[in-house]
Amino acid sequence: MKTILPSVCALDCPDACLLKITVDDGRVVKFEGDSEHPYTRGFACVKTAHYPERQEHADRLLTPLRRVGKKGSGEFEPVSWDEALDQIAVRTRQILKTDGPQSILPYCYSGTLGQVEGAHPLAIFRALGALELDQTICATTGGSAWEANYGPNKIGPDPEDVVHAKCIILWGINAVRSNSHLIPFLKEAKRRGATILHIDPYRNETSRLADEHWQIQVGTDAALALAIGGEILRRHWHDVEFLDEYAVGLNEYRVACEAWPLARTAEYCGVPLNRLQVIIERFAKSPSSFIRVGYGMTRNEGGGNAMRAISLLPSLIGAWKKPGGGGLLSTSGAFPLNRDRLGGRHLTQPGVRHVNMNCLASELERTQDPLRALFVFNSNPAAVAPDSRRIRAGLSREDLFTVVLEHFQTDTADYADFVLPATTFLEHPDVYTAYGHYYLQWADAVVPPRGQARSNTRIFADLAKRLGLTDETIYWSAEQVTRNLIDTEHPYLAGITFEQLQQERSIKLKLPQPFRPYVTGSNFEDRKIRFSPPPQQIVFEEQPSAEFPYRMISPPGAFIVNTTMGNIESLIKASGGQPQVIIHSDDASKMAIQTGDMVRIFSRQGSIVRQARVGNETLPSVVIALGQWWPKLAPDGKSLNDLTSERLTDLGGGSTFGNAVVRIEKVAAGTSLGA
Repeated sequence: MKTILPSVCALDCPDACLLKITVDDGRVVKFEGDSEHPYTRGFACVKTAHYPERQEHADRLLTPLRRVGKKGSGEFEPVSWDEALDQIAVRTRQILKTDGPQSILPYCYSGTLGQVEGAHPLAIFRALGALELDQTICATTGGSAWEANYGPNKIGPDPEDVVHAKCIILWGINAVRSNSHLIPFLKEAKRRGATILHIDPYRNETSRLADEHWQIQVGTDAALALAIGGEILRRHWHDVEFLDEYAVGLNEYRVACEAWPLARTAEYCGVPLNRLQVIIERFAKSPSSFIRVGYGMTRNEGGGNAMRAISLLPSLIGAWKKPGGGGLLSTSGAFPLNRDRLGGRHLTQPGVRHVNMNCLASELERTQDPLRALFVFNSNPAAVAPDSRRIRAGLSREDLFTVVLEHFQTDTADYADFVLPATTFLEHPDVYTAYGHYYLQWADAVVPPRGQARSNTRIFADLAKRLGLTDETIYWSAEQVTRNLIDTEHPYLAGITFEQLQQERSIKLKLPQPFRPYVTGSNFEDRKIRFSPPPQQIVFEEQPSAEFPYRMISPPGAFIVNTTMGNIESLIKASGGQPQVIIHSDDASKMAIQTGDMVRIFSRQGSIVRQARVGNETLPSVVIALGQWWPKLAPDGKSLNDLTSERLTDLGGGSTFGNAVVRIEKVAAGTSLGA
């Protein structure tokens, strides 16, 4: 019998869609967006629509597994939950006794965006006094930059109000693929007379949606933003009254802008000078101007400065005062949950060493106070962490005890001592915030766990009992976590009860109306927006050279974004059957490379083999690798991150996935791809 049940998409995306799940005789058969939800508007993205295939996949892990072969071989035998947890507890106690709690590292990120199964499992590790993981791989650079300008908490105008904007800039974001539920609002704005400019080195679906696309040179975003700011100041198009009241450091900012006159900037960034002049005037004089900026452009050496430079532009013209005006990176700062005990924050012990998750390779190589135990959940570091060659070598250590909670036998799971089957978001309840809208949402389980799968929180609670941990929060249910989270007097959550949330599923935050963030200044105590120290155009230390003449960036693919959906056959087929790199036709011609050829790509960290696609979606001397595939499904069994380094960004300690410089060689027919 078919039933349609409500849920919330837990995948790492700003849209956090309210879903309708069709279940037929206990099997998930269809995903749809809730047509009554004001933001989801009745559709699921092209990737999430394939989730039933993942949920019911024949390769789902259904029982705990214990390693019997060499690390990395993927050879395991099934064991009972009691056997697995008992042995994990014994080994953990031994490590605690011989090496101490700071030889244990939890490694996790956004495999689910649920607060319960995503954040709360860290409670056991804080109770133990384990190493603290700094979750910096994706968003910290952009977030740190935004908060350097505007103070704590990242917010922006309500995306539903974007229909009122007249000049819209989509900067460093493929919104059609990465923020698809914003698109109906953008199209409505266009119908009302708005113009849309897309700024991105990668010509993609969003470029075709826009009225105009500037294919900017990689990493020159700060220069372009400073030039725009400088021209606005020179032409006296800035909002003097707003800036006098709410800005500080404008003189220093003006000096930084003067280094980027329009002619120099147009040549440096690769944008047309005449259009630059037109767009600046349109942006400054429009009745309502709005910038949607993405995180991808921050993942390089100057990403933080670029984000600061771009996100100051709405303040320069007082755009926050206009309906639909301002700028948006994230809405996440508007969710004022009581997180004091989420993930055992109250259990955090003084003096615990922090580990930047981008530096896992180096952490695995430490000889002083070495890592002895690694617990991985909601992540696949063998594929997604920088410098994958060194990651694999570190995971191969026989003295490293590794436990992985997973849905499938990923590349990381192949290196585990124990693999524990985890529930998907359809098999457990959870509460969800968002970073692309302002709805707090709840989802119950819609189907029972497949096989013997258990939720992250249950697995760690069962382990905590064996380790003798007594803090009650470790054992909280999803309902208890949620009740504690909404136990706050903040007006945005006023009157929202757990019972209401469970019944209504999606409740919009009680935002002031009209919602115009920063119209009365920043979130700093003095309300001043920080134009100083002024952002700068950072010249990368890692530059193309004769040995490595190409810059490589890795935006999301149309169907494969990260490894979460990386083994779904229909998505693999839609993506061309294997990972590809786009090479500009001029560069391909020089190397006699044609679409379909296999090429070997080298960086200072390593090499990989990928299939070439020749086209002008990229710029000359820029190579685009689309999406993050499972290494074991790549032609050479390697990760794209074999090419990336642990180098960190200028702000926030973020990843520099858009930083790599590479060279390319055509693979001769008959050559071993794994060489």
